[in-house]
Amino acid sequence: MTNRTGILFALPLLAVPALADASDITGVWARGDGKARVRVDRCGEDLCATNIWVKPGIRNERVGDKLVMDIEPVSQLRFEGKARDVRRGMTYSMEIFLDGTAMRTRGCVLGKLICKSAHWRNMN
Repeated sequence: MTNRTGILFALPLLAVPALADASDITGVWARGDGKARVRVDRCGEDLCATNIWVKPGIRNERVGDKLVMDIEPVSQLRFEGKARDVRRGMTYSMEIFLDGTAMRTRGCVLGKLICKSAHWRNMN
C-alpha cells in the first residue's frame, strides 16, 4: 500500500449518527499489533477516531491523525459506511465488527480492490 493509506490501519474507522449502542464503540482502543491506540468519541453527528499514541518509529502514522466516520448498523454487531482521513483527504469504505471488548475493522480503497483489516482491544 502507498503512504497515503497508512492511517487506514491506525484507526478503528467508525462513526455512527444516532446509533443506540455507540457506547460500545466509543472509548480507547489498542490495535492488536501494539503499534497504535485511538480514542473514539462523538464529533458532531459522527464519531471520530483519533490517534492518541503511536509506537515510535512507525512511519505514516502520528498522534492526532483523525478519521471522521459515517457508518450505519447492518446488524447489532456489524456496521458499514465511509471514513474520511482528515489529514490525507482520502475516503475509505469501512466495515466494523464488534465482539464483546474486541473489534475488527476493515478499510478498503479503489472500489474494494485493496483492503486491510485490523484487530482492536477495548482499553476502557
